[in-house]
Amino acid sequence: MKSYDTYIFDLDGTLLNSLPDLVISTNYALAEMGFSQRTTEEVRTFIGNGVRLLIERAVPNGTDKKLVDKCFDIFKQYYLEHGMDNTRPYDGVISMLGELKNRGKRTAVVSNKFYDATQELCEHYFGSLLDVAIGENNELRKKPAPDIVFEALRQMETVKEGAVYIGDSDVDIQTARNCGLPCISVLWGYRDKKFLLANGASEFISSPSELIL
Repeated sequence: MKSYDTYIFDLDGTLLNSLPDLVISTNYALAEMGFSQRTTEEVRTFIGNGVRLLIERAVPNGTDKKLVDKCFDIFKQYYLEHGMDNTRPYDGVISMLGELKNRGKRTAVVSNKFYDATQELCEHYFGSLLDVAIGENNELRKKPAPDIVFEALRQMETVKEGAVYIGDSDVDIQTARNCGLPCISVLWGYRDKKFLLANGASEFISSPSELIL
């Protein structure tokens, strides 16, 4: 595995297995609205473009925007209170991040998860192992636009040369491409290899430890 100076990670499906809490929070909001529940596999396919779009995909087709807004508000409040109930780092992630820091590498998270949740999760699970964590906010376009990645590079006072992007989805592949960065796709996340290949992935890892071999 090639060594880089800066490692920029997606969060959900890459560093954290947050799917159980996303499923529970989604179905809580749907139940509060009187909508039908969604399966884990359905929610898995809805993830990647931010939680607003997750809810838009989860509600029944043709749902009025005001009802979507209400459902999203319920989801957001519940998730902020329960987003760490069942979420855990994937095996090997903590030791991988620790080794990258030991080697003097820069590390960042860029996520389409809303900003407050991204900050809270990264601080709780990773603390000083990350230099920067940025979630969705009103000032920057969400992925696959390059804005959040470039903001992370700015905050780390570095440039994209020598940086790599690591993620688990088609959105991550597109983000890396839009940033002009190499992309490493992980095979333990929310999308399988066949899907990733169909969306342009070219380099894969099956374990976090492969980043530091």
